[in-house]
Amino acid sequence: MQTAHEFFLHELSDMLDGERKLVEILGKQAEESARPDLKKGFQMHQRQTEGQVSRLERVFEELDAEPEAAECAGISGLQEEHDNFKQEDPAEDLLDIFNVGAAKKVERYEITAYEGLIQLAQQMRHRKAVQLLQQNLREEQQTLKKMEAFSKKLKPENMGMGEEEQNPRGRKASRRRAA
Repeated sequence: MQTAHEFFLHELSDMLDGERKLVEILGKQAEESARPDLKKGFQMHQRQTEGQVSRLERVFEELDAEPEAAECAGISGLQEEHDNFKQEDPAEDLLDIFNVGAAKKVERYEITAYEGLIQLAQQMRHRKAVQLLQQNLREEQQTLKKMEAFSKKLKPENMGMGEEEQNPRGRKASRRRAA
């Protein structure tokens, strides 16, 4: 790889592989979700990701190029993290919390990747590619906000702490000194 164009195509191929993997991963996360609202959220994001795959394919068409056989190691690593966690046989509520946290990690990864792709596309004056990539970036940013909202709603059912360490609201009791 010697040129910015080659590097751009490499990174674009990496992102395409990642998004394709995410379509599958999001389907699994939807199936695993104990909460109907979270299941629906993962299903909606899966459909959105299918659209992102289509836009990435259109970028390749615009550039009259073919995707490389690339593996997105970042997404593969997050998928491996999920698989390892599943082997721990987590409670349903903890799996939901894990999956939302994993989704937030993915969104941050994708946001950074799209920002880099957009910067390269702008430098090479690939205007149509910039537009398509910016649309994907906006969707990733919106999804991150949704996942952050979900993470605030999800609470573990079993804190694993003795009752003497919790107050009636489920929070750890604070120890105040008398003045």
